[in-house]
Amino acid sequence: MKNTVLVLSLLLVSNIYAQVYGELSGNVTDQTGQPILGASVFLEDTEKGAQTDFDGNYRIENVIPGSYNLIVSYVGFETQAKFNVIVRSKGTPSYNFTLKESAEALDEVVISNANKITRPKETPLSTQTLSAVEIATYPGSNNDVVQVAQTLPGVSPSIGGFRNDLIIRGGAPNETVYYLDGMEVPNINHFSTQGSAGGPVGLINVSFIDNVTLSTSAFGAQYDNPLSGVLQFSQRTGNNRDFTGNFRVSASEAALTLEGPLFKGKTEESKTTFLVSARRSYLQFLFEVIGLPFRPNYWDYQYKINHKINAYNELNFIGLGSIDDFSVEAPEDFDAEQQAQLEQAPFINQKTNAIGLTWKNRFKNGSGFMETTLSNNTLINEFTRYEDPENETGVIFNNDATESETKLRYQLTKFLDTWKLTAGFNIQYSDYTNETINLTDNNIFNTEIDFFKYGVFTNITNSFFDDKLDISFGFRIDDDTFTDEDNLLSTFSPRFSLSYEFKENWKLNGSIGRYYKLPPYTILGFRNNENLLVNQDVNYTVSDHYVLGLQRYFGPSSSISLEGFYKRYDDYPVSVLDGVSLANKGADFEILGSEDVATVGKGRSYGAELQFQQKLSNNFYGIFAYTWFYSEFTGFDRNTYLPSVWDSRHLISFTGGYKLKKNWEISARYRFAGNTPFVPTDLDATLANYPEVILDYDRLGEEKLDTFSQLDLRIDKKWNFKKLSLNVFAEAQNVLGQATPEPTQYGLGRNTNGTIIQPRELSVIETESGQIIPSIGIVIDF
Repeated sequence: MKNTVLVLSLLLVSNIYAQVYGELSGNVTDQTGQPILGASVFLEDTEKGAQTDFDGNYRIENVIPGSYNLIVSYVGFETQAKFNVIVRSKGTPSYNFTLKESAEALDEVVISNANKITRPKETPLSTQTLSAVEIATYPGSNNDVVQVAQTLPGVSPSIGGFRNDLIIRGGAPNETVYYLDGMEVPNINHFSTQGSAGGPVGLINVSFIDNVTLSTSAFGAQYDNPLSGVLQFSQRTGNNRDFTGNFRVSASEAALTLEGPLFKGKTEESKTTFLVSARRSYLQFLFEVIGLPFRPNYWDYQYKINHKINAYNELNFIGLGSIDDFSVEAPEDFDAEQQAQLEQAPFINQKTNAIGLTWKNRFKNGSGFMETTLSNNTLINEFTRYEDPENETGVIFNNDATESETKLRYQLTKFLDTWKLTAGFNIQYSDYTNETINLTDNNIFNTEIDFFKYGVFTNITNSFFDDKLDISFGFRIDDDTFTDEDNLLSTFSPRFSLSYEFKENWKLNGSIGRYYKLPPYTILGFRNNENLLVNQDVNYTVSDHYVLGLQRYFGPSSSISLEGFYKRYDDYPVSVLDGVSLANKGADFEILGSEDVATVGKGRSYGAELQFQQKLSNNFYGIFAYTWFYSEFTGFDRNTYLPSVWDSRHLISFTGGYKLKKNWEISARYRFAGNTPFVPTDLDATLANYPEVILDYDRLGEEKLDTFSQLDLRIDKKWNFKKLSLNVFAEAQNVLGQATPEPTQYGLGRNTNGTIIQPRELSVIETESGQIIPSIGIVIDF
C-alpha cells in the first residue's frame, strides 16, 4: 500500500513539473477574404514558426507556454503583428490575420516595420482596439468588457464609479451604440437604464472576444444612431478540432464556457463550430451574509454557431441575453444608511435577448464581399418604486415596458483597383409598449406604437503618394414612419477624413462628420393624461464633430498622439417638466425620457487629448491618456449654456502591466476625473414625495463633487498542465483608499431605534466610502 501511494505521488509530481507545451493556430487572408498560401507566421524572438497552407491555415506546435508577439509576413503585403499573445497548454484561442497589400510589391519583407499602431483609414482618429488578452487582465474590471472600455482615453467614470455608462468626451451615456459581430445590441448591461444603455455589470463574455474597438469620433457610415461613440465587439469562432472550455469564478459570479466542433465525423476539422456560455451571479448571497439591503440577482447567456458552407460562404448564428432581478430586504439591525438605501431603491425585473443570423459571401473573382444580417433584440423591463419597499406596497412609480426591434442590414464591400467602396442599407421594424404609473408627476398612461426605420449609407476610400495620404468620404441618410418632422434629405449626414504621413513616422489626421440619432422609445411612446402622443413632433438629435490630430510612431509597438476635438449638438431633447437637457440624465437607475420633451436644446463639448500607447515590448504594455475638455448644454434658452453633469474638465487614465518570469504578471489601472457638477436635491419637494428624491435642476452647476481618483492593482499567476491550464488572480480596488465622490444623500430623520421623528424631516445620511476592496478569481481552461 505504501509503495502504491509513493508511486502515485511520484507520478503526480512528475506530471506537475514536467515540461508541457501549447500550440498556436489560425488563418491568414487578404482584405477580400482570399486565403494566403505560404505566409510566414512566427513568434518574435524565438525559432518557432510555420507557413500557411492552401486554405491559409497555420499551426505552430510545441510552444512553451508564455506571452509572445506573433508576426505574419508575406511578399507584397504589410507585415502584421499581434501583441501579447498568451500561449497556454489548454485554451489558447485561434489568432487570425487579415493582411493589407503594401504600396510596393517588395522583394523582401522588412520585419522592423511590422504592424505600427494604426487605425482604419475610414476612422483615422479617436479609435482604440484592445485584444481579449488585454481585456482579461485589466485590474478592477472583473473581466467586464464594458468596464475596460471606461478606462480608454476620453471616457469619464460614472458618478460613484460603479456603473458601466460610457460617457465619452462630455457626451451623455445614451450617445453610444454597440455592435456585436455587426449586429446592433442596444442593451449590453445587466439592470440597464431604459432609454440609455448603462448598468452596473456588462453582459459580454470575455471568453468570446477576439477584440474590442471603441471609436470616440469619426464613426463609419454603416453605423446609425451614434452621437459620441461606437463600441464594436468582434467574436472569435469556436474550436473546429476539439471540445474545450473554461470555467471562471470571481468574487461576484461564476461562468462556464464550452466550445468545439459540430458534425465533425472522421475529418480532422469540422466546418461547423459552436461557442456557448452561461453566467450566474451570487452577489445576492454575499450581500445577505454581510447585511446589505440590496439583492441583485442575474443570469446571462451567449452563443455563436459558425458554419462554413464552402470556401466563399459562411453563416454565423449569434445570441446574447440576460435575466435580472433587483430587489431589497430590510437588515436585521437598524442602520441609517442602509435604511435610506432600502427606502429609495427601485425593484427591477428585466429580461433582454438579442439574436442574429449573418451570411457572409466572398466574391469568387476576389473583388470584395458582402454581409447580410437579420436580427431581433428585445428588452422587457419592469421598474417599480414603492412607498413601503419592505412590504412591496404603495406603488408610487411603475414602468412595465417592452421594446422589440427586428432589423435587416446589408453591407457590400468592393475593391476597385486601389479604391475601396462600402455601401448598404438597413431596415428596422420597432414595436414598443408601456404601461406607466407616475404618481409623483401625476401621469398615468398606456401606450403602444410600432413603425419602420430605414437608412442608406456609402463610403469610398483610397490612398495616394505611396500610401502616405489616405482619404475617405461617406454619408448616410435615415428616416422613419413615426416622427413628423424629419425626412431622408433632412438627415443627410456626410463625413470626411484624411491621414497624411508628412514625415517618416509622423502623421497628421483629421475628420469632419455629421451624425443623427432618433430619440429613444421612451420619448417616442410617451403619452399625456389625455392619451396623446405629445412627442411625435421631435427631431433627430444632430451632432457635428471636428477633430484634428498629430501622431508620432516610436517603433512597431509604441506611439503618442495629440488630438483636438469639437462637438456641436442641436435639436437635443429638453425636459418640459424640469427645463433641462436630457444630456444631463441617464446615468442612474431610472427610466430616461418617459416625459414630455421639446427638441430645442443645443450643446457643445470641446477640448484636447494626449495619449501614449505601448504594446507588449520588453515585458511592458500600457496606455496613458490625459483629456481636457468642456461640456455644456442649453435648456429652453438656447443662448445660455450650462455645464453638464459630465463636465469634469480633466480626465486621466492609465492602464498597464509588466510580465514577470514564471508566468507572473502585475498590472495597474488608475482613473482620475476633476470636480464634476451635480444636481442638488430639492429638499422641500423630496420631503413631500419621499421616498422619491426630487432634484432641483434650476441649481445645476452651483455645486461640484470632489475629484474622483482610484488606483486598482492586480497580480496574475498562470500554471500549465497537460490537461488544463490555471490562472489565479488577486485584485485590490481603490488601494489608495480614496473616498468616492457622491452627491449628498438624504433620508427621513429617525431616532436610534429606527422610529421616524415627528414631524417628518430630512436628515443627511453619512455614507461610508474609501475602503480598499479585495477580490480573487480563478480561470480554468480545459
